Amino acid sequence: MSPSLILDRMPDLRPYATRRATLAQRMHAGIAIIPTAPERIRNRDSDYLYRFDSSFYYLTAFPEPEAVLVLVAGDEPRSILFCREKNEERELWEGFRYGPQAACEAFGVDEAHPISELDERLPKLLANQPALHYAPGADPGWDARILEWLNKVRAMGRTGVTAPAQIRDVRVLLDEMRLFKDAAELDTMRRAASISARAHHRAMRATRPGGHEYGIEAELLYEFRKGGAQYPAYWPIVAGGAHACVLHYRENNAPLRAGDLLLVDAGCELDGYASDITRTWPVSGRFSGAQRDVYQLVLDSQLAAIAEVRPGRHWNSPHEAAVRVLARGFIDLGLCEGSLEKVIETEDYRRFYMHRTGHWLGLDVHDVGEYKHAGEWRALEPGMTLTVEPGCYIRPGEKVPEAFWNIGVRIEDDVLVTGTGCEVITAETLKTVEQIESLVGHD
Repeated sequence: MSPSLILDRMPDLRPYATRRATLAQRMHAGIAIIPTAPERIRNRDSDYLYRFDSSFYYLTAFPEPEAVLVLVAGDEPRSILFCREKNEERELWEGFRYGPQAACEAFGVDEAHPISELDERLPKLLANQPALHYAPGADPGWDARILEWLNKVRAMGRTGVTAPAQIRDVRVLLDEMRLFKDAAELDTMRRAASISARAHHRAMRATRPGGHEYGIEAELLYEFRKGGAQYPAYWPIVAGGAHACVLHYRENNAPLRAGDLLLVDAGCELDGYASDITRTWPVSGRFSGAQRDVYQLVLDSQLAAIAEVRPGRHWNSPHEAAVRVLARGFIDLGLCEGSLEKVIETEDYRRFYMHRTGHWLGLDVHDVGEYKHAGEWRALEPGMTLTVEPGCYIRPGEKVPEAFWNIGVRIEDDVLVTGTGCEVITAETLKTVEQIESLVGHD
């Protein structure tokens, strides 16, 4: 592939430069070392499909493996990219490589050098820096390599050179930055959400008794790629009947049976950014009475949780709202006994709802960012993106009415905190009982 074809698809690089400048400013002084992810062997001569490190990509937009970003903070901040050299023979087999010169021009860094020079240049760059910022413990190989560079700097002590006196975890700064999405990120996340919405609708239309879970999985993956997404953000969960009560069901190989519900948790990844949607629908196209009751209860709890997503509410507010609605519903349906306060206090509701109501979303499906500050749930602020995903999972049991056995329902949307409330960026995905029944099994 020619460089011109690659460059035609380049993103707007201004947000990446802004992020590098912001990180350097928050570092105050010192040097940061941020490598991308390594390639991984799947088996024999076959690699896993390559995916860059999220934080590295957040700062560079550079998609190739074997690359490292070095940021120098202080009075004269600069960004330095180390990457693979041009190699016509390898490019014949593996595709286009930018090489340092083209990468410097294309990605707006101040300098770029061959990755083969990293060991030579890093001790010099570390010399006389007050602090080193990297991710200790993330990779033992990098820990050892960085220690080797620091020892080389310390060996120059008699010449007046000093090694960094402090080692700081760069994730503390980077994770907080990534928690707040800028306009470019939100544009990509909205596009990813729209692709995933179309995939769920396609899956609903394709669902019929006698099919298989893997057939629905194929419909999802087809629509993801057709829409321009590079990958699924995670492997889809396509869980029919009792499998819907397995939270991380992965086999996706069972037949679809009349009368069962089908729970589908699936989202695409577009230009590095994840979407994450769950919908539940009847294989036969119509909810039974018990299925409808449970589904409407979960939907009501999700709407109550989404109503709590707004500035000033704390992270746990949506979860607390969902739990109150679900617990009340479990009592009304005869699944739990006692007062609402007792069911919540004793956590009896957890027999049917055992997970939390959401997580941060962004470059990672379970994205970075602290949920508490100083032991207290942090307040929601504009620019944060999260999922809202209550559920109900009813396994057969002594005190469980048989009509509810093996009903598993989860409803999940992706939500942006705005200045005045929230935006459900996956709202395009249908979810009322009437909407779902009008779509399932109808081409």
